[in-house]
Order: sequence, then structure tokens, then C-alpha cells
Amino acid sequence: MAARRCDPVGQSGRDASSKSDRSGTTACDVPYSNQRRGGDTRLGRNRTRRITEGHTISKLEVIPTGAAVGAEIKGVDLSKPVPDEVKQALVEAWHEHLVLLFREQDLSDEQILAFGNLFGGARGSTSRQFYLKAGYKPGGHRISKVPGITYISNLDDDGNPTKVNAGLGSLEVDWHTDNSYSETPPAGTALYSRVVQQDGGGDTSFNNQYVAYDTLPKDLKEACWGKYQKHDISRNSAGVVRPTLKTPESPEDVEGPVHPLLRVHPGTGKTVMYLGRRRTGFSNHLVDMPYEESEALLTELWAHATKDEFMWTHKWKVGELVLWDNRSAMHYRTEVDPTRPRVMHRTMIEGQPLVAPWDASAAA
Repeated sequence: MAARRCDPVGQSGRDASSKSDRSGTTACDVPYSNQRRGGDTRLGRNRTRRITEGHTISKLEVIPTGAAVGAEIKGVDLSKPVPDEVKQALVEAWHEHLVLLFREQDLSDEQILAFGNLFGGARGSTSRQFYLKAGYKPGGHRISKVPGITYISNLDDDGNPTKVNAGLGSLEVDWHTDNSYSETPPAGTALYSRVVQQDGGGDTSFNNQYVAYDTLPKDLKEACWGKYQKHDISRNSAGVVRPTLKTPESPEDVEGPVHPLLRVHPGTGKTVMYLGRRRTGFSNHLVDMPYEESEALLTELWAHATKDEFMWTHKWKVGELVLWDNRSAMHYRTEVDPTRPRVMHRTMIEGQPLVAPWDASAAA
């Protein structure tokens, strides 16, 4: 896999809010509502919106990474109640940048859930049901006592770091969209770092599927139109078979929902590719067409969708929360050092039924 672009904000450590354009006006002077929205991250400027809270003025900063996706948010303490105006500004930033990074946050699981509720309601993972069915008990190292929280760690059942466990373990995690195997996939994911090692791997890359779709060659765009894909539920994004499930032995064995290959983002109205995930062997495939033709088209789409120019990579530190949009972004994780612990707590954002652009056009 090609080298990944690292976090410009995190690597430089500089606040670019003092930069100005040729007119002498700083980017922070431009009203947030006048900025480009809807998934276009080309501005590359900081934005500040001043929020009035009673007699207190606080500063919210939205600092783009400079890549095709992602922005750092400053001036928000997520352990405290978030005013409605700040909430609206965060939702707008999320729709524009797809991935938001909040540094230096000290959060309980309840506060992580409260954060998720800002964006449409926190929810747990669809995969929780398989662990419970397999006999895992809430409160251990695998299953949280809080249904809306999922543990993403490389710990075994005794709490020791390992390479392979019943989840992602320390394995490389391929490009994917969270829970696309759900009937109604989550709109977003919020991941909070509790235990990470600075040189222990586990860097997470994100990409922009708006740009991926917009830059598709015309023939591939036309090939996507009207297509539906079955989303394989059998394995997680590291390729590990889920408890109580089995690896499909034929296309007919693949279990999971069928979603349109293209979807309309409900927050921006833009069309985006929705590839989900792809495992080796029999996995996601396009329905109502020969399997070999499905494989050929998906191979071309995946090669395009995962190009480096659509991507930004984040190197984690303890106490960081990253929110990403599962409707318009995919993510990837490098391997983790299996000798040292890594523990993340995750919640998801309630999603909406998928709407295909051909259905939206007919409705209009």
C-alpha cells in the first residue's frame, strides 16, 4: 500500500489562524456561514466563529488539515454542555470536512455518548449482538457495560495485549465504512483514545468519497448508476470471522443487507460512493449481475476510491476524539504493536435509510 499522508496539523503543531490573504483580512474574519460547505475541503483556511454564552464570548476554531479531508476543532471542552450555536457550527464543520479532530479531551463514556447525541443520537455497534450471543459478558475487556459504547482494543480476555483477539486485535484494518452490513448503517463514528502508544502503530487514515466520486471517469460513473451491493456481515474489517458466523463459500452464502452503490448524503444533498468494505474470498458483491463482472467493476472502484490524494492520516495521542462521517468517508488503520496495550472507546451516530440518486431524481 502506498505511503500515507500524515497529519499536517498534528505534525507542524502550528496554529495558522494568523495567516491573512492579500487583502489583509484573516480567514478568521470571514463569517463561518459564508464558507464553502457540502464536502468541499479545498479552502485550506482556518475559520473562527464567535459564540455568545450569556456574558461570555468563547472562540470556536475550525482548522482544515490541508488534505482532502479532515479538520481540527479548537475551543470546545466536550466534558461540558455544548451550547446550541456551537452544536450547529460543529454539524456544519462535520458536513464540510467529514472528519473532525478534538485534542486534549478528558471524557467519560457518558460524555462520549452525549457527544454522539449532538449529531443525531448515539448508538452502539451492530456487532455487539454476536459477542453477546457467543457468551461474552458486559463489563469485561470485550463488551462494555454501556450498550452505546464499543471497546476497540488489542487486549485478550485477561486484559493482556495480543495480536489476535475476537475483535480487531493488533491487526491491520482495511479500508471500510463502519457497519455497512447494518440495515440502517450509522451516520458517523466517534472514537476516543484511552490508551495509545506514541510509536506503537495504529495510525488511522481517512478518505473523501465525495471527491472520489466526482473524479471518477465518465464510464465508471455510468457503470455505477442503478447498481446495488450486498454487504457481507460475516467478517470484521480486520478479516476476523465474527463470533457465531462463518465465512461464505459462495456468493449465495453471503449474508447481509443490500444497499445502493451510490447514495445521496442527507446533510449535503451530494452524491457519494458507498463501497462499505471488501474481504478476500466471497464477500460484498453487486447484485443482479454475474459475480465476475461485479468483481471487475468493484476492483476498479476500490482502486480509485483509495487513492492517496483523497486521504489524510492521523497519529493518535491519549485523550483525542475523532468524529467521522460514515456516509462520505472510509477509514483504514495500520498494525498495532501487539506487545503494548491500545484501548479506544467508540460510539456511533444514528443513521438514516439510504437513498439512491436515481430514486432521489425520480422523487424530485
